[in-house]
Amino acid sequence: MDLEDGGGSPWGDVPTQSQSSPGQSKNTENENPSETQAKTTPAELSNPSTSGLKSPSGRGSRTPIRRVHAQPKKLEALDDSLGPLGPLGDNAPSTQFDQPPAPPQKEQTVTHNFRQPATSAQSSMSQSMMSSVDLGDEERPSGPRIPPPVQPPQGGATRRDTQPSVSIEQAAKPSFDITVGDPHKVGDLTSSHIVYQVHTKTSSKAYRQPEFTVTRRYRDFLWLYNSLHSNNPGVVIPPPPEKQAVGRFDNSFVESRRMALEKMLNKTAAHPTLQHDGDLKIFLESEAFNLDVKHKERKEPGLGESKGMFAGLGLSVGGGGKFVEQDDWFHERRVYLDALENQLKVLLKSMDTVVSQRKGLAEAAGDFSTSLHSLSMVELSPSLSGPLESLSDLQIRIRELYERQAQQDVLTLGITIDEYIRIIGSIKQAFEQRQKAFHSWHAAESEMQKRKATQDKLLRQGKTQQDRLNQLNADVVDAERKVHQARLLFEDMGRLMRSELERFEREKVEDFKSGVETFLESAVEAQKELIELWETFLMQLDADDDDQPYFKPPVVPLPSEGNSDAQRWSGETKVEEAASATAEQEE
Repeated sequence: MDLEDGGGSPWGDVPTQSQSSPGQSKNTENENPSETQAKTTPAELSNPSTSGLKSPSGRGSRTPIRRVHAQPKKLEALDDSLGPLGPLGDNAPSTQFDQPPAPPQKEQTVTHNFRQPATSAQSSMSQSMMSSVDLGDEERPSGPRIPPPVQPPQGGATRRDTQPSVSIEQAAKPSFDITVGDPHKVGDLTSSHIVYQVHTKTSSKAYRQPEFTVTRRYRDFLWLYNSLHSNNPGVVIPPPPEKQAVGRFDNSFVESRRMALEKMLNKTAAHPTLQHDGDLKIFLESEAFNLDVKHKERKEPGLGESKGMFAGLGLSVGGGGKFVEQDDWFHERRVYLDALENQLKVLLKSMDTVVSQRKGLAEAAGDFSTSLHSLSMVELSPSLSGPLESLSDLQIRIRELYERQAQQDVLTLGITIDEYIRIIGSIKQAFEQRQKAFHSWHAAESEMQKRKATQDKLLRQGKTQQDRLNQLNADVVDAERKVHQARLLFEDMGRLMRSELERFEREKVEDFKSGVETFLESAVEAQKELIELWETFLMQLDADDDDQPYFKPPVVPLPSEGNSDAQRWSGETKVEEAASATAEQEE
């Protein structure tokens, strides 16, 4: 066999590596192209990077297709680590290129192919439609398209109102409008009492409905006052009117009590602390009031005796010794309140005197009217009986005016004076609660000192009574906690009472100013009405002189008694007839 043409051993084996050379291997490779094709094709079929497959987009491979025919190559030195001919068979590597082909990117390729027109006809048709649209494919980065941001609609016609239904200030301080009306008597002779309709309008979200009505009696208002006083130590609670055993069903008394209860509820609901109290909610909203009160008393026993706050802290509420005020501000306020209470009581007594005088004037006017009416019924001249009867009617109207004015005096200025006398009493109860807090503080300090003294005594005796010493240590810690709580309660009540007294001064000025103005306006209106009544009566008297307002019977001749020839004119009395006869005789 010719070794130069075959390029291999005549026995088909591999030559010895020590006798091979690079030049011989290259010649052999160039001289046997068919053998190279047979050995390279299976490797190419198994390697997709060197195969002739198309890309997913339908285009040809970006790398040049490897040709199977022989090509002239430059002979280069190869790595002889695996033999003179290198790895053969399936292990033969594919031809290496300068840059490997980039793997196909499906999303980018599809997007690019979708945007690229397929034919020139479609390009000409869509060029006119999309000429004004700048897709910006050249400047956009690779990746999915991001939709443009949605712009808000122009103009305020379709703008949604994002304001909350209730403002923060209104939610923190709700409004209340409470009216107490329709007082009527219920019950039999032994259990008769007056009930009232309490109608409430509120913006508070703590209530089920914004408007509701319940029925309450006087003792229910007393329960509300005592409960608020127990739940809020140091707060000035608007008190209800006092009880009255005699005349409690009189119209004037029922009306004055109704107005006092209405003012009490409105002031309580306007207070920033009391308006959030749970007992007020029960009073205003509960339809089964008695059952709710009994359930609350069973759930919280012992809190209805003005000891709720102190009992909750585990403090004693004993009276202690005599309280000596250490704060000059509170001492001055206490003296001022005592003087103000005395002055208001004197003013209320004077007001009652004025009301009594007005009622006396009304009774006198009624008696005067009765006398005038009796006088007008006597057989006198019609020219006199008519004015007397008109004056009697005038006195009746004057009596009604005096009674109405007396009632207005009670409901305007009198009820304000009485209210602030009761408020001063409520302030004094707040002072008493502060005194109880002071005594509780000092009682807790005394107890703490006793426990500390016992603890020191045990410490000096040694460690023979360790269990008792541990118990005393725990008792001392508990006593210190109670002292701290009692001191904080006393200080908090002091600050709260300062703000409450300042609120009392502001409301006192406003209420008395409004009460005095209403009192003066009602007095002026009453005097104007009285003047108008008298002026109308005088106009009627002036018209009487012109013979217009009163009816006079027609004058006709009547037969005289005892003498048929003599005549007497109608409308004449016997006195007038005798006077006319005497005048005729003198003539």
